[in-house]
Amino acid sequence: MDQISFPDGFVWGAATAAFQVEGSTTADGRTDSIWDAFCRLPGAIVGGHTGEPAADHYNRVEQDVKLMVDLGLQAYRFSIAWPRVRPDGGAANQAGLDFYGRLVDTLLANGIKPWVTLYHWDLPQALEDKGGWAERDTAYRFADYATTVVESLGDRVTSWTTLNEPWCSSFLGYAAGVHAPGRREPEAAVAAVHHLLLGHGLATSAIRAVQSDAEVGITLNLYPVFPADPESAADVDAARRLDGMQNRMFLDPVLRGEYPADVVEDFTPYKFIENVRDGDLEIISTPLDMLGVNYYSEHNVSTVSDGLVPLRNGRRQSGSPWVGLDQLSFPTRNLPRTDMDWEVQPDGLTKVLRRLHDEYPRLPLYITENGAAYPDAVNGDGGVHDPDRLGFIESHLRAAHNAIAAGVDLRGYFCWSLLDNFEWAEGYAKRFGIVHVDYDTQVRTPKASARWYAKVTRENALVATGGL
Repeated sequence: MDQISFPDGFVWGAATAAFQVEGSTTADGRTDSIWDAFCRLPGAIVGGHTGEPAADHYNRVEQDVKLMVDLGLQAYRFSIAWPRVRPDGGAANQAGLDFYGRLVDTLLANGIKPWVTLYHWDLPQALEDKGGWAERDTAYRFADYATTVVESLGDRVTSWTTLNEPWCSSFLGYAAGVHAPGRREPEAAVAAVHHLLLGHGLATSAIRAVQSDAEVGITLNLYPVFPADPESAADVDAARRLDGMQNRMFLDPVLRGEYPADVVEDFTPYKFIENVRDGDLEIISTPLDMLGVNYYSEHNVSTVSDGLVPLRNGRRQSGSPWVGLDQLSFPTRNLPRTDMDWEVQPDGLTKVLRRLHDEYPRLPLYITENGAAYPDAVNGDGGVHDPDRLGFIESHLRAAHNAIAAGVDLRGYFCWSLLDNFEWAEGYAKRFGIVHVDYDTQVRTPKASARWYAKVTRENALVATGGL
């Protein structure tokens, strides 16, 4: 394998999310999030799993930071649990803030930059009981929460992400119902899109009001979208609509100060525009310092049904996340697939990065999530050999480097995920970590991909696998 070097100062990191790794869901004053409540719904989560124990990160910070040091990480992207620091969306909880203060201090003492995400899907259930993200007031409560966190950590944290993947929060949570809060209400979903973005803009200003030198961004999950049959007008239009919902509905208001007119029209039956008030788009497009990109695969879209029914294997009935497009399929292209049944398509990452560079106002870009689930196990030799994951990361780093060579201002890469963890609706059935977690003993075992990634981070270059 040819060695490929990355630019000087390129940031190498790994990422997690609070509900997926922390556990301790009732410790030190934490109250329910929408995910705690969702886990109690019969059939919502594979195996009936919950956020306990997750990877017990709440009690194992020092151990996990030592792992990060061993992996040569320069930055750790983690999220704050809203119901831990402002339980029920109410007053600040010092015990919860103190936990994140200890985590930040431990990272800094070990030369690792904390990279904080304020919202990775764990809305306090008490706010959902008042309507959740479908209600405008939640955006203002989010800004209040952001102020609390930055007042507590802003003397030590400089890199802030407001929202992680608002597409998932809105369309998976409020339209498809496969993520918390489990609602299947298209009007609520499109309202949630706007209120999430409004919350992002309000929080951006709230962060800067406390910390004038803060670096603020948002993280979006972006996918190239293609019609399965370019000669089919129906497939072409479906691809346009999916690209609108997945990509442009978030990029355009944040970076251009406007919603895409075609998607607004598509959402007319769902009263989207009624949620938008004078001045909202100016708030949403408050200038940013960076943009986070989460990339996993592409969407190859057909309007020919694949015949699959939403209810399978005892799982809870689900709807479609694609508001207004209920009959869709994503035909296979005979590509390798991960354990999530997602196609492995590294070239799509280059396409996403180049699209941002070519079509939108330019910001420093960071790949804030990229990784793959595979069915790993500890072998008889005590190791975890995961050549598929190693190959996935290596091929996507090559794709990222291709974008850099084309002039894209890409400044860092965060592998998803540092640890095996609670994979949302899939419970503990899917393993994304470069470090294996035995959920019974909480023993951590770095996988072959982790050992290889440690060489990459230290050399700032892709390196030979050396038989890993």
